[in-house]
Amino acid sequence: MAYPFSETETFTHSALIDQIRQVFETFPDGRSGNGVYRKYSMSDAALSAFSVFFLQSPSFLEYQRTMQKERGKNNAQSLFGVYQIPSDNQIRNLLDAVSPDALWPLYRWLMRALEEQGKLNEFQVLDDSILVALDGVEYFSSQKIQCACCSTKTLKTGIVQYSHSAVTPVIVSPHQADVIPLAPEFIAPQDGGDKQDYELAAARRWLEREAGHLPRNVTFLGDDLYCKQPFCDYLKQLGRHFILVCKPESHKTLYEWVEDFQRLGQVEILEKRRWTGKQHLTERYRFAHQVPLRDSDDALLVNWCELEITDEKGQCVYRNAFATDHAINAQNVADIVSAGRARWKVENENNNTLKTKGYHFTHNFGHGKKHLAALLASLIILAFLVHTVLQWFDQCYRLLRRELPSRKTFFDDVRALTRYVCFDNWQNLMEFMLDGLNIPIPPNSDSG
Repeated sequence: MAYPFSETETFTHSALIDQIRQVFETFPDGRSGNGVYRKYSMSDAALSAFSVFFLQSPSFLEYQRTMQKERGKNNAQSLFGVYQIPSDNQIRNLLDAVSPDALWPLYRWLMRALEEQGKLNEFQVLDDSILVALDGVEYFSSQKIQCACCSTKTLKTGIVQYSHSAVTPVIVSPHQADVIPLAPEFIAPQDGGDKQDYELAAARRWLEREAGHLPRNVTFLGDDLYCKQPFCDYLKQLGRHFILVCKPESHKTLYEWVEDFQRLGQVEILEKRRWTGKQHLTERYRFAHQVPLRDSDDALLVNWCELEITDEKGQCVYRNAFATDHAINAQNVADIVSAGRARWKVENENNNTLKTKGYHFTHNFGHGKKHLAALLASLIILAFLVHTVLQWFDQCYRLLRRELPSRKTFFDDVRALTRYVCFDNWQNLMEFMLDGLNIPIPPNSDSG
């Protein structure tokens, strides 16, 4: 699918909403005839849903319908370009047939635009490599509600558990607090089959689809689940690197080789002392070269490294190990381990943020019979991504978030304002908030 985007040199609210609208206008419309639903466009339905997640306000559309009746105008129209607000049920019915695949071009455009703006350079490590962390997350579970895309599990009680999960790839860096979420891949029965899908299969599908849209130099991060030869072989086939958690219990052959190398003096050791501000920690790195990932004649040879951190009492406070195709030496082993440890950001800075910081990722906004649950989940991730981009590039938004660093406080204020006041545009809203906080409006600022 071609990118249906206009050129934009700025990442402002209005510019980004315009790009989002262009993609939403391409959503397939499965309606026939001239019934009541035809009065609402697909883009109005999608923008209405997106506005709820973007403003972290489940009641936003209800407030705007009331405002439209009382004043003849509303913020859904002025801020998001929604010409007519469908009812919640109409939104669900219209969007149920839209696969989350329809959002792929938008995610790709945002990533490509960030690369062109030089933002990805700030995330580079290990000879200018970009780290992409992979992880699976469940966002819906029920014993009653189900659809054709649900995964199923029969419990010991005989009750069937229905669920939705996704692989959520994220660009991370050990030196950056922010993360860049990429388009998710949903774990769901494929091609109408009865066979259950699983995380590694979904991750491979994502790679098949997205590898060609990523920067050239990428290192993939993952937990021990991903540290399997078929997956590593596929990454090598794609010309990509990996740093994957490697546990002893699931890699017995590899650790037997490490023990043999240790006896032969072929495991190198590096120790460093680090002051935390409260105590000294000792970091002990061990690494070995060219050890087999599994017990087979065609075993992939990987490099292995381990970090053990002990406190002043000699107690171990951290230990983890990684398998990688990066060459390891005394000069870069700490950087490789640091990159591998950045994998946790996909859980803490992405998945947990989506669940606990106002995005309500695990809330059932609507399940549908086909794609609704997955599409809404992807829209929530998109809202998080757009918030991140705005904080980097929109001057007014950045100033407001600096003054109101708590997401809850910021969005509480936005919810209250958009309930009672109709703003002409995003710039009007941002300037109103800046003025109320006695923050000078930056010259030449434009939130749209």
